Amino acid sequence: MKKKIDEHYWIEHYSDISGLDGIGNKADHADYVRAFFEIEGVKIKSLFDMGFGHGYLLKEMAKKLKCSRIEGIEPSEIAFRSKIKIPKAKLSMMDLKDWCQNSKYAKKVFDLGMCTSVFQYIPDKDLQKIVPVLKKRFRYLYITVPTDIEYQRQREQFNFVDEYAYKRSQQFYYDLFSPHFTFIGLRILESKLFFDEETTDFQDLLFRF
Repeated sequence: MKKKIDEHYWIEHYSDISGLDGIGNKADHADYVRAFFEIEGVKIKSLFDMGFGHGYLLKEMAKKLKCSRIEGIEPSEIAFRSKIKIPKAKLSMMDLKDWCQNSKYAKKVFDLGMCTSVFQYIPDKDLQKIVPVLKKRFRYLYITVPTDIEYQRQREQFNFVDEYAYKRSQQFYYDLFSPHFTFIGLRILESKLFFDEETTDFQDLLFRF
């Protein structure tokens, strides 16, 4: 049984946010995503964050991509209360499973969905239901999730142990995503519902797998 994410989680993991991936280097993440899509002439007009935490990365992404529609969800009350201000953003306190199951959002489609350091906290059975829904709601995903090998390195090098997370293999996540998404770049996936080799805007087909 994994520890439940509560106030202690945010104290343990976010007491010093300056060095955290996606916060301390939020501008690097946003610049990379902007350049990745710009080089192929793909315009990202709508953005959705599936677990925005305090909102630092979402705000930076929205600014760099110049999105006209910005939405996001965050299940943690303590994070939601302490979120930074993000202009024009529609933010809700809700977990990803509930958002996927809620028919109110079924017809909403976003150009880009962000999901950074979220999947490792979701049980296997829920992930199997979530990912097919994401394929229908997002043309592209920007996703980060540590594998079991990365957690082992963190333990050996930094004595860091995340007692809240499921430690899963690279193969697990590949098997989870590959029926629904194509890997087209570092951290970036393309929905198989919206694109294939004939319709994709990304013409370097060597890098599709």
